Amino acid sequence: MAISADGTGVRAFDEGSGPVIVVIHPGLDDGRSWRKVAARLSGRFRVVRIVRRHYRLDLPAPAAYSIAREVDDVLALAKAIGEPMVIVGHSSGGVVALEVLAASPGTFAGAVLFEPPVAIGPPSPAGDAALQRARAAATAGKPGKAMQIFVRDVVGMPAFSAWLVRPLVAVIPRMRALAPRQLSDLDGVGLRLASYARITTPTVLLGGERSPAHLGECLDALAAAMPGAQKVTLARRDHSAHLRAPGEVARVIENLAGKVLH
Repeated sequence: MAISADGTGVRAFDEGSGPVIVVIHPGLDDGRSWRKVAARLSGRFRVVRIVRRHYRLDLPAPAAYSIAREVDDVLALAKAIGEPMVIVGHSSGGVVALEVLAASPGTFAGAVLFEPPVAIGPPSPAGDAALQRARAAATAGKPGKAMQIFVRDVVGMPAFSAWLVRPLVAVIPRMRALAPRQLSDLDGVGLRLASYARITTPTVLLGGERSPAHLGECLDALAAAMPGAQKVTLARRDHSAHLRAPGEVARVIENLAGKVLH
């Protein structure tokens, strides 16, 4: 479909027809977690779910995370499509989307950013310690335990949700393989609010009423910084709304796309 700046082919799920929506998936995923949302949009839109290179198991595990490479991939895909489009980014994929918008402000007509965990201050010592515990578990050959620690103590999801993640990662080969990449996702990405403040693309900052508090704080910081941003909160939903309420997430995207894509 597209070739990135370094010659790497860009992979994506491509479905439907009509105005284009590009989706950048969260961590511990390869785009499949957004298939229910895509199914609800593809009757009216062409939905392109990029497979982030950091999570591509057909490529060697990267020595270090590079958000610049991920930005290059998205921009190569957008150039190949060659039409006005809306960009959607979830969690760390939302941070990638922000960097894309900052790097090429005229490429996208609108954006929906679902709880990107942007840096809004110095790193938390507790969060750093939890990440080190998770990495130690992964190194010890316990990816399920590593993801339980990460989801509970870094992401801030409830203990029960984190407990459910552990056996899934332990028994599903694809999840086991993706786990180490999740732990390095967005390494080295610093405080960038000043750059995001220059983004004027019409943007919806999407959050869940029951999501971890720090993700809401990130949205508040972005809403204060970005002149074209509007915050939307899904009642009774959390960071997994794309799985549990795909129709609600799809409606938010469809509403924005209907306004900015013609």
